[in-house]
Amino acid sequence: MADAGRGLVLVVEDEAAIAEVIELYLRRDGFAVRIESDGESALAAWRRLHPVAVILDIGLPGRDGADVCRTMRAAGDWTPVLFVTARDDELDRLLGLELGADDYVTKPFSPRELAARVRTVLRRASGGVPAGASPAGEILSVGLVRVDAGRRRAWAGEAEVNLTSTEFELLAQLLRRPGRVFERDELLSSVWGYQSAAGTRTVDVHIAQLRAKLGAASPIRTVRGVGYAAEHD
Repeated sequence: MADAGRGLVLVVEDEAAIAEVIELYLRRDGFAVRIESDGESALAAWRRLHPVAVILDIGLPGRDGADVCRTMRAAGDWTPVLFVTARDDELDRLLGLELGADDYVTKPFSPRELAARVRTVLRRASGGVPAGASPAGEILSVGLVRVDAGRRRAWAGEAEVNLTSTEFELLAQLLRRPGRVFERDELLSSVWGYQSAAGTRTVDVHIAQLRAKLGAASPIRTVRGVGYAAEHD
């Protein structure tokens, strides 16, 4: 068995064959793995085992993956979560919902790529950030929204906002150059560090989550057919 020094990843997937392949690749990368097949069992394992990351199928029996993620975030747990979706239209269903996932992959997917994404979100969450990320000590602001890169904190007006590591880097990227329009592919490359066929939908979902969290203070504007920009009112 591979050294599990990288910590435990909780894999919540009701298709046994897919779960086994994910487990194989994660173990090759040095992770321990716990597999659950439904939402209730997933929450019990999360509370008991304190995983370093959670891979969540959205379409689970009983409580679905979205509800599992909401429960984690409502408890103040910001463990990195990666959603697995069966169809692109499930990403559409997530748009505008404040779920707090760090990444999304659509079936069929490469298990090697999924393992790489787990490494990426864990590196970002631990303070090791990708190229183009926020340097320590950087303070960025547009309108009522500001971020402190060194302390990894964000505010909308006077209220502090809890962001996932991915949401934080996405917001910082937009705030760093106010008024500049970033294409979706550009954001995917600079914030996530990869490109994939379903990737631009991932950007859209995270923008929707950011807007929901920032509320009326959000400076993020959609440039139809192009991408997104942060602008003063």
